[in-house]
Amino acid sequence: MAFRQRFKIAHDEYFHAGAFILSPVTPVFDFDRSTKDNKIQQVDKDTGLLLWQIDVLDADPEANKAMRTVTVKFAAKVQPIPPHNDGPSPFTPVEFVGLTALMYVQQSGDFSRVMLSFRANDMVAPGKAPASAPSGGNSASGSKAA
Repeated sequence: MAFRQRFKIAHDEYFHAGAFILSPVTPVFDFDRSTKDNKIQQVDKDTGLLLWQIDVLDADPEANKAMRTVTVKFAAKVQPIPPHNDGPSPFTPVEFVGLTALMYVQQSGDFSRVMLSFRANDMVAPGKAPASAPSGGNSASGSKAA
């Protein structure tokens, strides 16, 4: 069973200990339409925009190993640009604007668990998000176990 629609969630509600970029922004490929030689980028059904993704580390020290790495997706005409890393860490801190989640059940053999698929409108350096950020996935979108 899954919720049929996304729900808004504030960045700090989910990533209360912070979030850090682990990968470059990459296209989300449509595996049904792609072939080995011709990769086709997935398109958001609601907006018609291309889908992009980035892997993120959830800095919550209590998160179990399976829940530490999250994928956040974005629907955008062009590849989203992550914030610049001004610190000494190899991992860039990030804050997601317009974050939404969709619950679903992941089945693995005899086991199942509730997961969250995340989307965001934008990503910025922590503390740089606008005061009243829009939500819904117009420019950007991902997943984490709950």
